[in-house]
Amino acid sequence: MKIKRSPGELVFDTAVYIILSALIIVTIYPLLHVTFASFSDANQIVAHQGLLLKPLGFNLEAYKLVFANASILVGYGNTLFIVIVGVAFNLILTALGAFVLSRKNLFWGKTIMFMVLLTMFFNGGLIPLYLIVKGIGLLDSLWAVIIPFSINTFNLIIMRTSFQSIPEALEESAKIDGANHFVLLFKIIIPLSLPVMAVIALYYAVDKWNGWFYASIFLRDRELFPLQIILREILISNSTDSMSSGAGGDQFQIGETIKYATIMVATLPILCVYPFLQRFFVKGVMVGAVKG
Repeated sequence: MKIKRSPGELVFDTAVYIILSALIIVTIYPLLHVTFASFSDANQIVAHQGLLLKPLGFNLEAYKLVFANASILVGYGNTLFIVIVGVAFNLILTALGAFVLSRKNLFWGKTIMFMVLLTMFFNGGLIPLYLIVKGIGLLDSLWAVIIPFSINTFNLIIMRTSFQSIPEALEESAKIDGANHFVLLFKIIIPLSLPVMAVIALYYAVDKWNGWFYASIFLRDRELFPLQIILREILISNSTDSMSSGAGGDQFQIGETIKYATIMVATLPILCVYPFLQRFFVKGVMVGAVKG
């Protein structure tokens, strides 16, 4: 049976749809603009004014130059190492910390001290962090952007809350069967917390994929630069001369399309990962946030 709605409800729903549609357009159009511009002819895109609703003179020259650039390929490799190794490192240590904090009878006298020391170490400011990284010999190493950021406090709290929601009867049953704490964590708790683990992995992966600030501080060797630093140089420093020198036509014009193509190359992988984790996202966030 269709429910009759009042005029006020219809007006409210219409306003909501209009606002949400406007937000969708504002969010999606910049990405579409960059996509269309990256596939456009360099001369036409520089001369174009106004909204860009399709590629102007379909052209792949910018992408050919981007993938021919050794710095971008090296940056891709470094970023993949940081993301894959870093996220694995993050998940293991965050799970261990969450497990300690979620068990009432495990290190109960040290949980508060653990949180205080953890917060002080990871939020102690840039100068103390730099001195720590330098003191342990990690400067100019990819580990400098992995180890100091092993645990995010917010992610730790979400995972801890998720672990606390698992029935204690499972833990007691496993202990009766002779399971120790590591067996309990890796064979029972983590498999039951896969939605939360997927969400936390996405949080860490996005943070590491987009990270450039600490890499620009801790890394000096260009062979260690992640992709985002290369992208920043191209966008801010206009360092496209070496890439566009081999192309025909005006270097400035082809350099503009190279910027768009580089943005797409740097953004597309993380956009492709999200749909595979989307089904875990809402469930994982809700599980980790309901019980405090």
